[in-house]
Amino acid sequence: MDYDFHEQYRVKPGQSVSLAKLPTTTNGPFPKKSHGRAFTAGKVEELRDWQFRLYTQARQSLLIVLQAPDAAGKDGLIRKVLGQMNPQGCRTYPFKVPTAIERAHDFLWRIHQCTPAHGTVAIFNRSHYEDVLVVRVENLVAEKVWRKRYDQINHFEEMLHDSGTKILKIYLHISREEQLRRFEKRLKNPAKHWKLNPSDYTSRADWAAYAEAYEEVFTRCNSERSPWFIIPADRKWYRDAAVAAIVAETFEKMNPQFPEADVDLEQIRHLHQQAEAAIG
Repeated sequence: MDYDFHEQYRVKPGQSVSLAKLPTTTNGPFPKKSHGRAFTAGKVEELRDWQFRLYTQARQSLLIVLQAPDAAGKDGLIRKVLGQMNPQGCRTYPFKVPTAIERAHDFLWRIHQCTPAHGTVAIFNRSHYEDVLVVRVENLVAEKVWRKRYDQINHFEEMLHDSGTKILKIYLHISREEQLRRFEKRLKNPAKHWKLNPSDYTSRADWAAYAEAYEEVFTRCNSERSPWFIIPADRKWYRDAAVAAIVAETFEKMNPQFPEADVDLEQIRHLHQQAEAAIG
C-alpha cells in the first residue's frame, strides 16, 4: 500500500499544532472498514515478528507512549493491536493518580522504573506527560514547577534514546461528540460501568484547556528522536490500522536482527547425526 502513515501523522519538529484544525475522522486509503481491519491483521503479524527479533537481539528497546482524552481508545488499541505482541517481551504500564510514595519522589521516578530493558517493548497507558497536562489544567502544582518539566522530559527522553530506546509518542485525537457517544455506550453496557466516573463529564468543561496543554507539549517535547503522532481516532478500526502501521515502520527502521550463532554449527550437526543414528 503506497500510503505513508508515519509521515502523514508525525508532528514535525518546530511545527505549530492546532488540534481544532486536525481531523478526527477519516478512512485514509481504505475503501471500506473491512479493508482497514484486514490491513491491521497483517501489520499485527509483522509486529510479532519484529518484536521477536528485538527480543533475541537484546540490543535495543521500544517505548510506546499513549496519550488521549478519556474514551479515546487507549485500552482498545492495546488489546487489539499492541497487546498482541508476546508478553514475554512486551509489557503495558498504566499510570494512574500517583500514590503517596510516588508523590514523595520526583515526577519521573515512577516512570523510569518502567522503561523497557534492551530487547523489550514497554507501552505506557498515560505517562510522564500527565505532569504537564493534568497538573497544569487542574492547578495541582505551581506553574513555575510544571513549566520546568518540559526541559526535564526532553533530557529524560534524550537519555533513553542514547541508551538504545526508541520512543514513539501517540496521541489519539477524538471529537467531543464522539467522546460523549462512547460515554453513552458505557452507560448502557453493564460490563463497562466500572469505567464510569463523574470526572469524565466534569473534565469536558476543560476541553479547550487540555487542547492548549497538549498543543504546547507537541511544540516543546517533540523531536526526530522521540516524535509525536496525532492519530484521527473517531473510527476505532482506522485508529488501529494507523498505529499498527506506524509501529511496524518504526520496527523496520530499528531493523533488529537475529544474533549470530555462538557455537560451532558443524559440531552441532555432527552431534545431531549421532543422536539420529542412536535412535535408528
